[in-house]
Amino acid sequence: MSGSQLWDDVDDYFISHLSPDDDALRAALRDSEAAGLPAIAVTAAQGKFLQLLAQVQGARNVLEIGTLGGYSTIWMARALPEDGRLISLEYNAKHADVATRNIARAGLERIVEVRVGPALESLPKLADENPAPFDLVFIDADKANNAHYVEWALRLTRAGSLIIVDNVVRGGRVTEADSTEPDVAGTRAAIELIAGHPRLSGTALQTVGQKGYDGFALARVLG
Repeated sequence: MSGSQLWDDVDDYFISHLSPDDDALRAALRDSEAAGLPAIAVTAAQGKFLQLLAQVQGARNVLEIGTLGGYSTIWMARALPEDGRLISLEYNAKHADVATRNIARAGLERIVEVRVGPALESLPKLADENPAPFDLVFIDADKANNAHYVEWALRLTRAGSLIIVDNVVRGGRVTEADSTEPDVAGTRAAIELIAGHPRLSGTALQTVGQKGYDGFALARVLG
């Protein structure tokens, strides 16, 4: 058995026992695929992990940067109280339309708001609204701007908030200090920002599974 097949089998086992899907989640993936969205959503195990983090946080306000088809959005929104709020920023209007339908089908349209446009334009507008601090920020958008997204996350959070940056391993290319690839350079900039910022304490973990070889960074806002 190949390593990748074993990773898939282990993921299948864990997911079937610990994070099984349901009609709304299956439909979100099905409709995202039918609409031609890239197959880069988090796995069910990762979605449940995000949900648990939000629950451990006692989160009431969540910010997501990068909606895609709303699959991860649904997982996190389900962790929020009835008066909670999740704002998700999506660059692609087509993706946002698919996500909005998926979120409504899951019965979460009162909690979730999808905003369309480049995140680096949406974030200043959001800050101008002076929202309540976000308890959790999930960054899963264009990797070239990861460090900028972390900086904005710091502005929009409070002491004790969590910031999660997805897809930080880049197939191992994150180790390439001289890389000129935007995704690698942006990810390295985010990691180095977390490492050196006095208001952040963070770590990063490598993962294997249905999405292959990848990983995420997790940082806690200190003050």
